Amino acid sequence: MHPFVIHNDALLPIEQCRLSPGQAGVINGWGLFTTARTYRGFPFRLDKHFERLERDARLLEIPLPLTFEQVRERVMRLSEANHLDDACVRIYFLHNKIGIWKSNEAFPTVDLVMYSLETPSRSGPTQLALFEHGRYSAHPLTGTKVTSWLNNAWMVETQAHQRGFDDVLLLNERNEISECTAANIYLVKNGKVSTPPLNAGCLAGVSRLTLMELAEKAGTPVVERAIPRAELDAADEVFITSTTRQVQPVDRIEDLRWKAPGPVTERLAKLFDDYVHEYIANEQRSLAHAK
Repeated sequence: MHPFVIHNDALLPIEQCRLSPGQAGVINGWGLFTTARTYRGFPFRLDKHFERLERDARLLEIPLPLTFEQVRERVMRLSEANHLDDACVRIYFLHNKIGIWKSNEAFPTVDLVMYSLETPSRSGPTQLALFEHGRYSAHPLTGTKVTSWLNNAWMVETQAHQRGFDDVLLLNERNEISECTAANIYLVKNGKVSTPPLNAGCLAGVSRLTLMELAEKAGTPVVERAIPRAELDAADEVFITSTTRQVQPVDRIEDLRWKAPGPVTERLAKLFDDYVHEYIANEQRSLAHAK
């Protein structure tokens, strides 16, 4: 992690950022977060990350204390302090005033904590384990990005890393493909791209949204549909998207293997990469014009 963090409105050295066991959301995981990526120090599609934070906050009954403009100002302040280039910024909102396990300290109702680190190196094809009943799509909090992240962290460490895989592809209670622990997944068959719908239990990823918009404009629409586990066997290509990966080909899921990247994956990865460069160039021009 980088040396400076944002705590509410303060830019602090990381060792001075104090959280208390009296903050109920810290102890019981009643909070939400998102991971935004910066390129050349500018956040990519931060507005879409904030829209998801707002949606999740309504469901979790967390009163967000900041507007989008205030969050963006803090991201840019953190970016400047930590000299960000290609990096990831974690944005947390923690509920302090719920339940009985809270102190009488002078906390705001909701705390903002924001920190950054270099983007993990995730180039080339990835390999996935497979886990049944990894998502319960009918749960009311499924699809929210909550700070109680143990389910995903446990899956990655015990079901993937300890077995030599990078991540885990999770099936839902209907034995349908849902998502990975931190990425959305796509199958290609006969040139057509499919991805699970949100009601399969997956997160509404910002990279997922971006890719679907780009693919639609390029004439290669991504179809949202329920995908049974058996369709993996017949797929021509498989790939995933996330903030830290953009578009990443998959060459193995358990004993299934593909030659990756395939032509459709390559084309969509280039579309995504080109859009990132265009988006960040526009951000730089907007800043220069504002000055």
